[in-house]
Amino acid sequence: MEITEKLRVMLPHWIEHNRGHADEFSRWAQEVAPHDQELASLLTRAVEALTQAQSALDEALTRAGGPLADEDHRHHHHHHH
Repeated sequence: MEITEKLRVMLPHWIEHNRGHADEFSRWAQEVAPHDQELASLLTRAVEALTQAQSALDEALTRAGGPLADEDHRHHHHHHH
């Protein structure tokens, strides 16, 4: 498999994984905000950085040609705490 095809498999996974972390950080920022606004702000900054990364990953996937048709069969899930 050539490198571009490998990326067309990996990028959708990375995109989903990144999105999951952003969602998780956002939930934690909301949870901690009443107790520590500065900590909540730092977590929100992390979400903003992941949003920028998401944009770059989405663009990379488009440039690589989009996800491979059978990508869903190779997907695996991570458990978040």
